[in-house]
Parts: sequence; C-alpha cells; structure tokens
Amino acid sequence: MATKQNPEYSESSIRVLKGLEPVKQRPGMYTRTDNPLHIIQEVLDNSADEALAGHGKKIKVTLHADASVSIQDDGRGIPFGMHPDEGAPVIELVFTRLHAGGKFDKGSGGAYSFSGGLHGVGVSVTNALSTRMEVTSHREGKVAHLVFQAGDVVTPLTLKVAGKDDPKSGTLVRVWPDAKYFESAHLPLQDLTHLLRSKAVLMPGVTVTLVNEKTKEDQTWLYKAGLRDYLMQTLVTDPVIPLFEGEGFADSAHESFAEGEGATWCVAFTEDGQAVRESYVNLIPTSAGGTHESGLREGLFQAVKNFIDLHALLPKGVKLLPEDVFARANYVLSAKVLDPQFQGQIKERLNSRDAVRLVSSFVRPSLELWLNEHVEYGKKLADLAIKAAQSRQRAGQKVEKRKGSGVAVLPGKLTDCESKDLAHNEVFLVEGDSAGGSAKMGRDKESQAILPLRGKVLNTWEVERDRLFANNEIHDIAVAIGVDPHGPNDTPDLSGLRYGKVCILSDADVDGSHIQVLLLTLFFRHFPKLIEAGHVYIARPPLFRVDAPARGKKPATKIYTLDESELTTVLDKLRKDGVREGAWSVSRFKGLGEMNAEQLWETTLNPDTRRLLLVQLGNLDFLATQFLMSQLMGKGEAQARRELMELHGDAIEVDI
Repeated sequence: MATKQNPEYSESSIRVLKGLEPVKQRPGMYTRTDNPLHIIQEVLDNSADEALAGHGKKIKVTLHADASVSIQDDGRGIPFGMHPDEGAPVIELVFTRLHAGGKFDKGSGGAYSFSGGLHGVGVSVTNALSTRMEVTSHREGKVAHLVFQAGDVVTPLTLKVAGKDDPKSGTLVRVWPDAKYFESAHLPLQDLTHLLRSKAVLMPGVTVTLVNEKTKEDQTWLYKAGLRDYLMQTLVTDPVIPLFEGEGFADSAHESFAEGEGATWCVAFTEDGQAVRESYVNLIPTSAGGTHESGLREGLFQAVKNFIDLHALLPKGVKLLPEDVFARANYVLSAKVLDPQFQGQIKERLNSRDAVRLVSSFVRPSLELWLNEHVEYGKKLADLAIKAAQSRQRAGQKVEKRKGSGVAVLPGKLTDCESKDLAHNEVFLVEGDSAGGSAKMGRDKESQAILPLRGKVLNTWEVERDRLFANNEIHDIAVAIGVDPHGPNDTPDLSGLRYGKVCILSDADVDGSHIQVLLLTLFFRHFPKLIEAGHVYIARPPLFRVDAPARGKKPATKIYTLDESELTTVLDKLRKDGVREGAWSVSRFKGLGEMNAEQLWETTLNPDTRRLLLVQLGNLDFLATQFLMSQLMGKGEAQARRELMELHGDAIEVDI
C-alpha cells in the first residue's frame, strides 16, 4: 500500500500576497465583516478629516436604490497628479495601495495635523471589498474620474475642465460593497444614522446629510451647541446634577503636549437608567473606549475625591475608588490626539498611553473649579459616589461571608489585595520569585494580588483531578482563586471565587510562552468554567525598551514594545520624526525580574496602559479544542504532534 507523500516544501512554496490580496483573503483583519458599515465609514472618515482640518462644511451620504452608497464632501479634493516616487496618479495609489495616505506626516508640514485615519489602509480596504467603486475629485479647476472593480482599475484616470455647474472642490466616492465578504449585505440604517449625527455633533457648523433613495427620506444635522444638546437628547433619565461641560487644549508653549491636543467633554450624573457613554478620537468613534476614557475617569475621580477631602465628607471606614465616581457618569468625550495609536485596524479602542494624562490634566482642574463654585451640587455628587462605595463594600462583605468557615488556608506566598470587590480584584500568577518581588512593589495594593510560582508548572493534561493537590503550585493556585477543580460538564460553585481576573504573567520570551501554555492547559482541563465565564487573562509584558531622545517639542521618552515587529515600527517612526540613526538605544528584557517595580506597573499592571488578553475558545468548539490540546499536551501523542508541526511549522515565530 502506497503511503501518502507530503508535498515538497521549497523556495517556490512561499507565496507573496501583492496589492490588495491580503485584504481579500483575510478581510476580518482589516474591517468588521458582520455588515459593510465599517468600509463605508472609512470613506466618511476621510470627508470628516477634511472638515476637521477646516477645509469642508458639507458631507452628504446617499443610499442608492441599487444598494450602492455615495459619500460627497466639499473638501480640497484628492490630488490626482503623478506621485513623485511611485510613477502613478496619487488618487489611484490612495485606493489601491495599503499604507498609502496623506495622514502620516504630522505637524505644520503635513496635510492633516489631526486626523482619524493613521494606518493608511482605510479606503483601499473599502475598494478591495467592493464589486465596484467610482471616484470623482474636483480640484484646481479640473475634474478627475476613475473606476475600480474588485480593487482593480477598470477605467483609468480621466481629466476634464470643470464646468460651471461642477463643485469648486471636493470628492465624491460611490461604493458597491461585495456581499460575499459580509455576513449580511444589509447596511444597518440605525447605526449609520447614529454615526452621521455624531459626526455633526463633533463638528459644529458642518452640515451632514443622509439621502435615502429607497424611502425618499432625507435627514440633515447641523449643530451649533455641540455636545450639550446631543447628550441631553440621548439621556434616558434626567441628571441629578446639571451637566458639567468643558474643553481644554494645549497651546504652543505646553511642555508635554503638541499645540491643539486636548479634549472637549460633557458629563451628566444620573441615579438610574442605562448610562450613555460615547467617546471619539479625532472624530473616530471608539466604541471600546481606551486611554482617553481612562483619562476622563481619572480626572473626574481626582476632582471629586479632592472635593470630598476638602469638605471632610467621607464617612469612617469608606474607601473611595474611581468606579464609585464613574459608575453613574454619562458622557460624550471628544479627544484630539496628534498621533493616536489604535488597537486594531477598525480603531475601536485608543491605546495611546499619553492620552490618560492629556485628558485628565484638563478635566480635573476644570471640574474642581466647577465643584467649588457649585458646592451644593458638589455635595450631591459626593453623596452619589459615597453611596456607590458603601454598596460596593457591602457586596464584598457578603461574598466574604459566603466563603464559610475558611477550611482552606490561603498560601503564605500569596500577597493579597485589600479590596473584597470581585469585579475589581485581580490576581497575577507570576513566573519566579524575582519578578514576583517587582510585581508586589509595583502593583495597586487595593485591587491587585500577586502569587509567585516557582519554575515550570506541572503539565496537568493527563493528571487525575484527585491527584492535582499533590502538586504544591497547583494547590496554591486553586486555593488562592477560591474555586475547586472541575470538568466541562460540571456545575462548580463559583461563589468562592476571590478575583474577577486571573492573569497569567510570564516573561515575553519562549520560556515565558511555555509557562503560559502549561497554565492555560491547567485552566482548560481543570477549571474550564473560569475560561467560559471570562475570568482568565494573559498579561503581555514588553520584550524591548527604546530610549528615544528629545525631538522637537516632544521630550525624551521610553517606548516599550511587545516584540520585534513593534520594535521595527517604533524605529521606523523615529526615523520619520527625523531622529538620527543610532541616537536611540534599544534594551531587551531577559525576563520580568529585570524590570523594576515602576516599569512593571507602567507597562503590564496599570489598567489604563497595559495590554491584557482575555482567554477564549475562539472559532473552535470545546470538543475540537480538547482534541487539539490533546495532540499538543498528551504524553502519547508524539506522532500527532510531529504531523501538526510539519503542517503548521512555517507559521511559528522562533525567538533565538
């Protein structure tokens, strides 16, 4: 019987995806694939950026009867001359090349000082995922027109002299989304309407229009009051405290931030009802929040805490936390950040660390002044926050009582946190005593517990449950967490759970990854309900630190990166900022033990700046994941593991 031969693996086996092929093969890496709204938003964001830069007053979106969508603005129009380096019309490059755009160059020499589009793949993704796209640019007395199909040019650039009825300047883009890339080809009208209305709110004086050819209905938004009117219209219940609104922007003499960076905000506090919370960065909606929202939370908390301390309002035994102030806050926040760093291509969350300090530095003094001018309202807000703190502490005490008579004694090496609030508490399972020491000194004692682990954890894939506690490390983990080992079909008692987040913290190298795998094996095999309920996380410490010199108005900074890829991106950006080659220094952390407490807090422990990954099953169901884990971790699965490595070995990054 002939055996099946593996296909030859050679130089010709390597395929290089060109042009827009990566987007078509993996659309989910570049956009949301539930419906085409995001690829329409990418075009809309370009029009909004023109208005944000002061070059447009009108944006019109039309839903055509043939399911296409057009976006028209009266901005400067996309340039259509030949690119000096690429030998192709600029307007063609914008729609056909990833990482081509006018928003990378910041400062006085760039086309955009502040913009939402920074990754340079926006409208090229729209083009790649559309059956057809027509682009018309009015500029300098001429009209440029070109047509694409599935991302390729089918009608090359044509130029004509503008007629008397043509707009003086602006861009018109008409898009036919390709239904095969989306779960639903239907464009959610309610979400689109909300998006357009919010753009108008954030750009006072700019008219935003939606024309629906199917329903023959038109809607127009033009706001002059901005955030206040918008929040009042959106609130479900009346605020107990009048709206607190304000803005703050850095001037040319600011020590830490570029001129124009800052925020506008409007906040209302209600006693009940669903909270309204919306945030934006350079007009981009950040539905998953981010560091600018953390800055608002920090600013509100510090101002209210200072007011409470000044008037001695805090009852004995009550400890105020940021979420006590933030719990009933409704807000609309619009931040302007010169060089925002987003999480993922769809930009749902802001990751820029400086944004915490940027927003809080303007919100805190503004609210402090307002509270001291409106003392009665300040006392109402203080009362609201104190009641929230008392309710939280009572809930924590109830959880403590449910633990019973305390049969299990907490491990001696566990450095516990002070709070008993399950939603707030987190424990870090830290590799090594040295790293554990830094983590203990750098942590937030109120909410973060540290459990150091010695060496490699036991591979528990084939260990029987009644033998688990024979291993000291696993015994300590189970007792510290407060949940007994269980199987996927069990109904374990989770009332004794002591931490809302169980975080695996190991080195950013291969050994650290091995420890991660062993701990994930333990949780998947013997604590699956913790993963199912979303309690298990992986902390991501940096592998490199770049010490960058001062550049322009930016002071000398320390930049941390997770891996080689991020390091390359950071160094490329320093070069673009004009930093001389080699003027920076790069340090590689051999392990967490090399990081001092302050560094570990800033990069890995601080909830406002860290990167924490939630552990989930992903696309596979439980049985499929169990089968794959058995191949990876089973002692008698050497042959299956070898086949798996041969099949997927070229997808693995090796850290040598």
